[in-house]
Amino acid sequence: MLSSMTGYGKAVAEKNKFSVEAEIKSVNSRFIEVFLKIPFVLSTYEYELREIIKSKIQRGKISVIIHLKNYNAENVFSSLDKTRLKSYLSLLNEIKKSAKIKEDIKLDHLINNKDLLLTAGTDLKKNEFAVVKSVVIKAINELQTMKKKEGQELAKDLNKRIENIRKELALIEKEFRGSVEEYFAKLKERVKELLNTNEINEDRLNQELALIADRAEITEECVRLKSHLKFFKETLNNESEPGRKLNFLCQEINREVNTISSKSVSTTIIHSSVLIKEEIEKIREQVQNIG
Repeated sequence: MLSSMTGYGKAVAEKNKFSVEAEIKSVNSRFIEVFLKIPFVLSTYEYELREIIKSKIQRGKISVIIHLKNYNAENVFSSLDKTRLKSYLSLLNEIKKSAKIKEDIKLDHLINNKDLLLTAGTDLKKNEFAVVKSVVIKAINELQTMKKKEGQELAKDLNKRIENIRKELALIEKEFRGSVEEYFAKLKERVKELLNTNEINEDRLNQELALIADRAEITEECVRLKSHLKFFKETLNNESEPGRKLNFLCQEINREVNTISSKSVSTTIIHSSVLIKEEIEKIREQVQNIG
């Protein structure tokens, strides 16, 4: 099933007055990027949390925020790290000086980064981390549910646009059959006007017609384009992670359409090619959001 890279999930759990809240957001990215904002007491579990997230999500820029509520502060922080506080104040003053900021350093600036200034008294217990882990997994599941719902809407839109391209391609194939002969007839009349005579070398004109027909031949391009469209739909409906493959197919479809347009002697075919390219551009934008 198609899945979007954009989504949001949230989960909360409480055990023995120990409460955990996890929020997870996902946006487009070519690769998997994980950004964690966690309490200091979870620092030793950061790697494990990242691995849990990466095992369940393959692509996207993932932001995770974990809050511990009603957690006994005495168990978390045992003392103020004065050396760390002085270093932090020195860094803030250096930033002020470099950026020419006149604002005074306030207590709020320090409280917002209390994890940098306080020494942890103890790490989170394993049974408490088990609660955190379960909440993170629930939040990920919520995220995945939302991504799949959006993916269903994306699939509907992409299938609709592929059908629009197929209709325009059918018009191109129908128009192509008569466009060369029509173009040649107009060319013949133009030659008569320019030469002001009815005496025309038919053999030479027939040779020119053959050359025009050869240059304007788009059968191969149409066959390849239909093949790409078929493969696009199969990938869309069957692949578990179709994003990169669909993006590549968009490039190939666009290439064939450009060739058809450049070869054509028909304004109708050129117009249909433009409409197809408009659809491809919209498809390409949507594909960027597919996981």
